[in-house]
Amino acid sequence: MIKRRVAENRDAGVSESIGFMLIFTIIIAGIGLVTLYGYPMLLQQQTNADEQIMEKNMIVLQNDLKSLAYKMVPYKETSLKVGGGSLTVYNMSDTTNSAQFQIYDDSGIIGTAGSQIQFSPGDLRYDSTSSQSGISLENGAVVKRMLAQEGSTMLAEPRWFYDSETNTAVIYLIGFNSTDIISRTGIGTVKMNLDQTKTNSTSYDIPSGDVIHIKYIPNTNADYSTAWDNYFVTLGMSEGSGNYYFPANTVKKLVINRYEIIIKSL
Repeated sequence: MIKRRVAENRDAGVSESIGFMLIFTIIIAGIGLVTLYGYPMLLQQQTNADEQIMEKNMIVLQNDLKSLAYKMVPYKETSLKVGGGSLTVYNMSDTTNSAQFQIYDDSGIIGTAGSQIQFSPGDLRYDSTSSQSGISLENGAVVKRMLAQEGSTMLAEPRWFYDSETNTAVIYLIGFNSTDIISRTGIGTVKMNLDQTKTNSTSYDIPSGDVIHIKYIPNTNADYSTAWDNYFVTLGMSEGSGNYYFPANTVKKLVINRYEIIIKSL
């Protein structure tokens, strides 16, 4: 009788140990599954949220730019949050970090292929460290690209237009300048003002049969060629010889407006 009771007590101890190990294993497996699948999903959602916030921030800054350039508002200030990357301003004078727009015509009224109007706008650029994407406010447009892939898209168009009734094309050239390269992460305030001494508007009367050419030369560090190419097509331009052009007899008057925006701080 005594031996039997001892055996029963030993069996009870084994049952409790097995139960504890099973529960402990389930808890560890649950933590592992959350770490393996749940945490990356949370990080991806945060990355997507940061990217969407910056897209909206860039469109807000584009509206500020419109107020400065088109409405001649002297000063604009916007507070924003930069998450998952950095926001940097590249000056017009920094040609190694700026795209270039070239404009000329066959008659040489605007300029020829060898002495064309050349404009480097610089850009206000957001580079994401987590989603590997880039968003720029470049020459009045909000454009987006993937850092590890080719191609780009235009999130918000600039204010260029072509009026087929009056055969008038209007091109806005908007550049950024600052005292130095400025970069920002976290919460900051973008302060911008219009340099009215650099603002000018030039009108050209285009003779019959003349063809106007516009070429976008991308910055190798921020290539938005696809976005601008698609935009040129929406203006009614045709592609040829590595640039885009208004066909002959479609534009009788071309207006080029230039603006320089000074960025005080980010």
